[in-house]
Amino acid sequence: MKIRKGVITAAGWGTRFLPATKSQPKEMLPLVDKPIIQYVVEEAVASGIEQIIIITALGKHAIENHFDRSFDLEYALKQKGDEKRLQEIKRISELARICYIRQKEQLGLGHAVSVARDFVGDEPFALFLPDDLITSEVPAMKQMLQVYDSYGCSVIAVEPVAPEKTAAYGIIEPKQVEERVHQVLSLVEKPNPEEAPSNLAIVGRYILTPEIFTLLEKVVPGAGGEIQLTDALRLLLDQQGIYAYQFQGTRYDTGEPLGFLKASVEFALSRPDLGTEFREYLRQLQLPD
Repeated sequence: MKIRKGVITAAGWGTRFLPATKSQPKEMLPLVDKPIIQYVVEEAVASGIEQIIIITALGKHAIENHFDRSFDLEYALKQKGDEKRLQEIKRISELARICYIRQKEQLGLGHAVSVARDFVGDEPFALFLPDDLITSEVPAMKQMLQVYDSYGCSVIAVEPVAPEKTAAYGIIEPKQVEERVHQVLSLVEKPNPEEAPSNLAIVGRYILTPEIFTLLEKVVPGAGGEIQLTDALRLLLDQQGIYAYQFQGTRYDTGEPLGFLKASVEFALSRPDLGTEFREYLRQLQLPD
């Protein structure tokens, strides 16, 4: 079955970016001049996703406003004769068919996914975690959809991490079946390096079959009452195969300040209108030791 629907989780508090996120969604923080979540929506659209649901929470109206029409702004730009920015603003509102649903309590990624059940129905769907931005020639999700077309099972994105970082990720026990594609034999949540079955870490792109919703209902909540998606994937593995795909591209963890700063610098350097001057500025900086 063709993957038509995508879910983007954007309901977290963004506590690692306080006080900046006290009154604005973390997902709306700009990388150069575009909010984080717009990059993710554009990846979904470029991958062929037709319908998008964004899981939001209290205080996230800015996300909805960003992808909506802004007639006052459009009028102002038209009056100024700024046709380039006018067309860009219109393009954003026409990117995709987007609807929104609130996660009324922040009870973990698994719970956030579960609130999309009525929207998704009995179809497989793509899941995007906007903290992870992935740049690549072929969109990361489009690469994963090709794996799904071959195997017809859930697909999770993975990338190698340093052994000392396994305790920050879900880690898979892999069985390689072709280049960059692994059958998942088991999943371990945040193992210590000596207990990790590999160094392949799960990152923020998934293709999930609809059975995941029933299994999320069976997951026993952990600390803070949170329902973890990894626990549901472990149950799913008892019923059907799961494959992991080591995507081609570069991932930026914009969910923490250092990763956000790295992404900001590299995205700016890649811009034709900014890159040359910004690179020269960086060369001239006399940084303290």
